[in-house]
Amino acid sequence: MLGIGAFVNYIDRVNLSVAAPEIMRDFDISAAQMGIISSAFLWTYAVLQMPIGSVIDKIGVRWVNRVGVTLWALASFLSAAAGGLGLVIIARLILGIGEAPSVPAAWKAIGQWFPKQERGTATAIFDGSSKMSNVLGIPIMAFLVSAFSWHAAFIFTGVLSVVFLLVWWLLYRTPKQALASGRLTAQEYALIRDGGAEDEDARTSGSLNGLGYLLRRRKTWGLTLGFASYTYAYYVLLTWLPGYLEKQFGVNLLKGGLYTMVPWLVAVIAQFLIAGVLMDRWIARTAQATRVRRIILITSMLTSLAVVGAAYANSITVAITFLSIGAAGLAVSVPAGSSIVSLIAPHGYTGTMGGIVNFIANTIGIAAPIVTGIVVDSTGSFAWAFIVTGFVIVAGIISYTLVLGRMDRIDPPPAAVTAARP
Repeated sequence: MLGIGAFVNYIDRVNLSVAAPEIMRDFDISAAQMGIISSAFLWTYAVLQMPIGSVIDKIGVRWVNRVGVTLWALASFLSAAAGGLGLVIIARLILGIGEAPSVPAAWKAIGQWFPKQERGTATAIFDGSSKMSNVLGIPIMAFLVSAFSWHAAFIFTGVLSVVFLLVWWLLYRTPKQALASGRLTAQEYALIRDGGAEDEDARTSGSLNGLGYLLRRRKTWGLTLGFASYTYAYYVLLTWLPGYLEKQFGVNLLKGGLYTMVPWLVAVIAQFLIAGVLMDRWIARTAQATRVRRIILITSMLTSLAVVGAAYANSITVAITFLSIGAAGLAVSVPAGSSIVSLIAPHGYTGTMGGIVNFIANTIGIAAPIVTGIVVDSTGSFAWAFIVTGFVIVAGIISYTLVLGRMDRIDPPPAAVTAARP
């Protein structure tokens, strides 16, 4: 269910990247202006990450996501109705509000539902589904935009969001709720808890205390800055890949959408096989979670530097090859990196930790579409945009290696009360 939600969530984001060339022509705007529109979603999304993490810890995943998905749908329909930039920007700001809880809520749900040795696969399914939105969503969006108009792409995602809202509302339960209703056996529940799952009844000591405490921990910053480098690189590809292929190689929107499928398809396959199945089996066999995750993280981040090769590509085949290798590296790093949230967060603080990580990562990610647009306007190509992305990835590797340290659970704040509810 988290995977289905991620798929819909990211189609809501990718529709603008596909529609961008038509919107630019329709509203007669530059690449730099389009970069600002593309980043508008991240303004509210990033700002809300830390407070929404504490809200999730307080009231739970189920209701927060119900409200959030309702806002996804509203934002898509508002975008479809837009006749100018003003309403498009407002819709993107609302989309950022609605999607703010999605990632920290999913990390918390995975922390509650899965033992440690299964979280790589669970996270790979969740995050891989978001990238399937690029594999399937981009060509669908490209067809809708080409056959009808860019407005049609937003109508489609609005309807899809409403369908998922109904699915989530009717089906999602916490492990204890599933146990009480008979949908989860006592043996399954014991397996989850004995495997290190987060106690869903753990109480926090207050959002400000938890935020301040976690922000003073070195592990928090090692994980956050490492994940931020991935986020920057991901948003460069998410927001500008169709535009890059059109500008650099002159492919039309529909053909470019088909080419864009390739890097994301390679990324999804690599993520599931390497960061999901391989990592979980490796951890289960060796019981060395820190060592395994660090090896996967560093190897995948080094591999993601292949995106820099697109700066020097002289054919679309060479460009897609480099981008596919780089996207695969980025994708593999996500389950290894994001699963660390529930491993190092104190009990009851996974949402808060996830909010911190996502806030800082997406605050840095805001710069990705803007910087890329400015570089393209200034240089007339995407070469330096990919080189800048390479430097950001190197900074992430340094953070994961030198700052994070061991991936064991941080002690709770001294004043925290973590007793379970009766």
